[in-house]
Amino acid sequence: MAKEIERKFIIDPEKWDKKGTPVAITQAYLAIDNDKIVRIRIAGEKAYITIKGKQTGITRDEFEYPIPVADARQMLGLCLYNPVEKTRYITEIDHKTWEIDVFHGQNKGLYIAEIELHSENEPINLPDWIVAEVSTDERYFNFNLSINPYCSWQ
Repeated sequence: MAKEIERKFIIDPEKWDKKGTPVAITQAYLAIDNDKIVRIRIAGEKAYITIKGKQTGITRDEFEYPIPVADARQMLGLCLYNPVEKTRYITEIDHKTWEIDVFHGQNKGLYIAEIELHSENEPINLPDWIVAEVSTDERYFNFNLSINPYCSWQ
């Protein structure tokens, strides 16, 4: 079974130096419930369907499969709530891959960095542009950003 172990952080965009090649991402959700989500994602010229299980700590089951972009575009029309639009930058720091998401549309102004780990206790060095960890704060889960966008937060 595939496992995703991921930590998420809010970043300070003034301190972050925007390294990495930008990739435009649009994603939306076919199913959202307490035990799973089913996501459709178009990332640049590729598309995926992803099934994620319930998160426990910073770990959850994850299954991701490539699909034709034309199919993904059609499936986006079947999705619930609002699509999440962002630009992702991938950068290496201390031999670890960081994904920095700059959100657009209804989540404009939100900057999140993610790092996938091999274990929940794996040590990492935090870059100076990290502001706060939000790994278990459900408001920052992408599926929740489609339901309750960042621009609507008080």
